[in-house]
Amino acid sequence: MVQNVSRKYINEFVFTGFDTLEKPVVVGIVILTVYILVMLANLANICFIVIDKRLHQPMYVFICNLAIVDMLYCTCACPTMISILIVGFKNISYVPCIFQMYSFGLGFVMEVFTISVMAFDRLIAIIKPLRYHSILTNVRCVILTFLLWILGSAAITIVPGTAVPLPLCSPIIKYVFCDYAAVIRATCVDPNPYFDLMSSFTFFLLFGTFGFVCLTYLKIVIVVVKMTSKGSRKKVFQTCLSHLLVIICYYGPVFILAVLTRVGVSLSLEERNGLRIGTILGPSLVNPFIYCFRTKEIRNKILRIVSKEPTE
Repeated sequence: MVQNVSRKYINEFVFTGFDTLEKPVVVGIVILTVYILVMLANLANICFIVIDKRLHQPMYVFICNLAIVDMLYCTCACPTMISILIVGFKNISYVPCIFQMYSFGLGFVMEVFTISVMAFDRLIAIIKPLRYHSILTNVRCVILTFLLWILGSAAITIVPGTAVPLPLCSPIIKYVFCDYAAVIRATCVDPNPYFDLMSSFTFFLLFGTFGFVCLTYLKIVIVVVKMTSKGSRKKVFQTCLSHLLVIICYYGPVFILAVLTRVGVSLSLEERNGLRIGTILGPSLVNPFIYCFRTKEIRNKILRIVSKEPTE
């Protein structure tokens, strides 16, 4: 029989999501290595853009924001998982757990918001190429990005707003960091209504932003079909390819995980945790390399540094 316990008696949680791993240190080293690569690659992208004045353009404002979001998204979860696997430290206090849950949710919201606004940027660049820099100025892009952070921060208050008031019954978290499902399962209430609420919220965000992205690319396709020059079509494809790869890398794993969960596919705890870690680390690692190698200006900047040629 589960005993109701007031939150004031549970000031600390214990993670047990990795308890069944045979080689936790090896997994921890892999996650640590990928996390370091994510941070270094995204920081490098930001530094290249900030230092080089030629890259002070609207598209690069959004690339910088995507890098910041990726670093936030990974930092919310990875240090906790690394400390569990390598150091063996499995405890987290209540307040840091709630903060981690909120920050992780904010990272998710800002990821889809940023991908959506980047789709809008590509749409303007293609349908209004001559007015692009007058429509999307650097100042407007910074203001738009700032407003998205405010909107995302406000929207994700649903996470602590529904979880914090609930009484806690268990100090055990069966997952690998503090996300919404982990905290709700530690409460004394039936978790299903809260899972349904969060599923609806996630569905609205995912399919709302994905629908917006699809509409922008539908408009782009219509414009491309009307083009008579193969060179112009190729240029449009090159303009959109980096963003398309980012869309696939992010929405692909997230949709797979969501579909598997909602259609009732039975996943073990290890499989669920593995998929969750993959949806966090995969896109965040791939995104900066996509823009490093697919964006001409950043690629040339890296080549100049590697070849030690003087910057113009």
